[in-house]
Amino acid sequence: MTGPLVLGLRILMAGALYGFLGLAVYILWQSTVQQGTLLASRMIPSIQLSFVEQDRFPSVKSFRQPEILIGRDRSCDIRLNEDTVSARHSQLAYHHGQWWITDLASTNGTFLNGLLIQTSTVLAKGDELRCGKSVMQINFPGQSSPPGAEGMDR
Repeated sequence: MTGPLVLGLRILMAGALYGFLGLAVYILWQSTVQQGTLLASRMIPSIQLSFVEQDRFPSVKSFRQPEILIGRDRSCDIRLNEDTVSARHSQLAYHHGQWWITDLASTNGTFLNGLLIQTSTVLAKGDELRCGKSVMQINFPGQSSPPGAEGMDR
């Protein structure tokens, strides 16, 4: 009588162990799915620069990368062939959920809405960025501006 009882207990313990392992795998799978959803929601939103270079038609460039270099150098994402633009003039960067502009110690400075920027500054939809003689307007396609944000002073 004890033989069948021990066999039953062994089968019960094996079932409990497999149930526990199955539950652990299910919880890990759910965690992976949630992490993937979270990372997908943190994707870098696109930024669009509308600018006019001298003697050219207005053009628009869109980017989805986290850092964008502006300058005369060949390695820059936005190349401005002007004597008043430094080789590595300024940088647009996406971090902390916002786009920022930073002047990279350029000779003639970077201007945001007509003001010389001294430190990294947050960009907003409709901002006007000037590097040398090139003027670019900032836009974020697919993103609506917050209520009351139009016409706000910095």
